[in-house]
Amino acid sequence: MNDDRTGRGAAIVVRDVHKDFDGGVVRALRGVDLDVLVGEWVAVVGPSGCGKSTLLHLLAALDSPTSGRVRVLDHDLAALDDPARYRRSVVGLVFQLHNLVPHLTAAQNVEIALFGTHRSRGERRRRALELLADVDLAGLERRQPTRLSGGERQRVAIARALANNPPVVLADEPTGSLDTASATRVTGVFERLRDDRPELTIVMVTHDPRVAARADRVIEMCDGIVVGGQAATART
Repeated sequence: MNDDRTGRGAAIVVRDVHKDFDGGVVRALRGVDLDVLVGEWVAVVGPSGCGKSTLLHLLAALDSPTSGRVRVLDHDLAALDDPARYRRSVVGLVFQLHNLVPHLTAAQNVEIALFGTHRSRGERRRRALELLADVDLAGLERRQPTRLSGGERQRVAIARALANNPPVVLADEPTGSLDTASATRVTGVFERLRDDRPELTIVMVTHDPRVAARADRVIEMCDGIVVGGQAATART
C-alpha cells in the first residue's frame, strides 16, 4: 500500500484480526483492520476493555491472534522463527509501568537492551548515554529508578526502547501514571522522535485526549473493533 500524501508504504497491516480468550468466552478483538504508514504516529483511543492493549500485544508478538493476519514491515508475525529477536530488533516497547530494574542505574537499564548484540561494553555505554541525553536525562545516568521521578523513569524506558534503533515503537499508555507536567514532557519526547526520525513508526495506546491530539492520526476502538479514524489536531 502507498499513500499519496507521503509516498510511503505501510509499516503495519492488520487484516480481519480476531482474538478470543477463555475458549471464546471473551472476544477481545472482533475483526480489526488497520494500516499504519511508515513514519506515522498513530494514537489508538477508546474505553477500557475495548481491545487497544490486546491489539498492541499482537503487534509486539507478545500474543497471537485467534484468526486474521498481522504484518509489521517485512515480517508476517504468524511465521516468526524467533519472536524475541523480532522484539529486540524491529519493535521498541514502552509500557505504562516502566519495568526498570530497580538496583541498576538509568544507563545500565538502557544497556540491558543492547546485551546480545555485536556492541562492545564501551559501545553499549556510549549508546546508553547518548540516548539518555536525547530524552533530556543527561547528568542522571548514574541514578537508580528510586531516585528518579515518574516522568524521568518513563523517559529511561523510552531510551531503552530505542536502544537498538527499531523502526517501530509500540507504547501502551506511556503517560497513564504520570502527572500533567511529566506527561507533557514524555509526550514531547515522542514529538521529537517523530520530527527527528521521519522513518520511525509509532503506535501509541492512550486515554489522554491531549496526548492523542499530538499524533498524526487517531484511531478509535470500541468493543473490539475499529469504529473510526480521524486526523489529529494540528500541531502548533
